Amino acid sequence: MEEEPLVSVIVPNYNYSRYLPERLDSILNQSFRDFELILLDDASTDESVQIMERYKAQRPDTRIIVNEKNGGSPFRQWMKGIQLARGKWIWIAEADDVATPDFLAACLEALAEHPKAVACLTGIQLIGPEGEPLPGKGNYWDGFPHYTTRPSACFDGRFYVNHKLYWSCCMSNASAVVFSRQAALRLTDSPFLSMRHSGDWLFWVQMALQGDVVEVYRNLDFFRRHDACVTLGGKKTGRGIEEDIFVVSEVERALPDIPRYKKRLCHGMLYRRIKHLPLTDREKDRYFALFAERLKGTKKDYTLLLWNQYLRVVFPWLLTWKRDRTLLPD
Repeated sequence: MEEEPLVSVIVPNYNYSRYLPERLDSILNQSFRDFELILLDDASTDESVQIMERYKAQRPDTRIIVNEKNGGSPFRQWMKGIQLARGKWIWIAEADDVATPDFLAACLEALAEHPKAVACLTGIQLIGPEGEPLPGKGNYWDGFPHYTTRPSACFDGRFYVNHKLYWSCCMSNASAVVFSRQAALRLTDSPFLSMRHSGDWLFWVQMALQGDVVEVYRNLDFFRRHDACVTLGGKKTGRGIEEDIFVVSEVERALPDIPRYKKRLCHGMLYRRIKHLPLTDREKDRYFALFAERLKGTKKDYTLLLWNQYLRVVFPWLLTWKRDRTLLPD
């Protein structure tokens, strides 16, 4: 019987032939070698499949699965790869990103130290279409020395959801995460599979609720930002806000003890996002109605958020999403 690899590396791709060689080179150049490689193509119309075939010649045990037609959701591709995988750990290496040679080794070392962990997140460096470093903070902990002065930290999963993932998807790039296949296989009926923009956020919430989350405070992943990026597209057009409302409602359902004041601040942030969407008033009203229906949110939550931002100058102990998110475990 063939021995199972420790890690399954899954590369979901759709029309990223421009970036595939650099991505596949960064996988094959990993210092940790005990992994299988699964390449998934979602009916690309460019030269992606030909490039995959060339790399398979370098590593014959590579599996290539090509969809006859586009599946419509990147998260269905995730689960397809997870179900094909044989490794204990999964790395979804998005086709347009890159990793340092020690990415897998660093993640596996951190996971080995924490047997209850279901996921390990590393830091990311934002890069542009040509690989150029981009300004701005790639990680929620950037600028907080009490994080960056330590190599890593381990969080109880429910704590992680409550204080970090509740506010937004701080695990913003799947390429920066190694996670448990066993835990992921429990999500085969999850609503994240039918989502287009915020499915990753819901996926990480549901994963974290199953065990601990480890963070490694080194930038080992390069997250490429470009016009074809699904996440950016949803934020620019507002199409992702409906899914965001759903994710917040799911967190509140899973963690019913979240304080009312904190909920109202989170709801106020969602209200502000809807308010500033580049949409017509009629389109915004539809989202406001959904916001009220699913979260019982109102404009008063937005007013509270504004007052909270003003008063924190005088009362620095007031709760803010940044202060809550940067809590470390005891």
